[in-house]
Amino acid sequence: MIKFQWKNILIINLSLFFLWSCSSDNPRVIIKTKFGNIIAELYLDQAPITTSNFIKYIKERRFEGATFYRTVTMDNQPDDSIKIEVIQGGLFEDNHPNSLPPIEHETTSQTGILHQDGTLSMARYHPGTATTEFFICIGVQPELDYGGKRNPDGQGFAAFGKVVSGMDIVKIIHKFKVDGQYFDPRIVILDIVLLE
Repeated sequence: MIKFQWKNILIINLSLFFLWSCSSDNPRVIIKTKFGNIIAELYLDQAPITTSNFIKYIKERRFEGATFYRTVTMDNQPDDSIKIEVIQGGLFEDNHPNSLPPIEHETTSQTGILHQDGTLSMARYHPGTATTEFFICIGVQPELDYGGKRNPDGQGFAAFGKVVSGMDIVKIIHKFKVDGQYFDPRIVILDIVLLE
């Protein structure tokens, strides 16, 4: 009887420690797909411009119609000497009616958020052109950081969050059938919800 009680106390204490160690004041979002949900933590304090923009799109329901439309794997970028692995999503179209004005570029040297496995980051053309398009890293991707060589301007991409649950879903999407680098058909993002 005593062993059973101590075991219960130990389990409760370990559960409380786990909850405490995983707790965070950072906002979280759920990206819902037919394969399952991806939960990401956003780093508002470190990347306030990029994170606030992403949250605004969610709160104003501007991601309606968004998809995961592109995957970059080691096998489908033959013309790139600097190879990366990501899945990319968003509204797909340039100048989409749901798009807000582009945001200022926050480099990884400013934010300290590096492109690690599961990092969320903004796709862009030139610095200061990011709007709705985002990507999720598969594996560590230092060439996407400030000073990296994936983009010739060396400014890298604006990382602003990280997947905390659902990397198995990200990897399923990453391996989905493609035409070149583009999903055929595109994978519908059923919803993106802010957890408050």
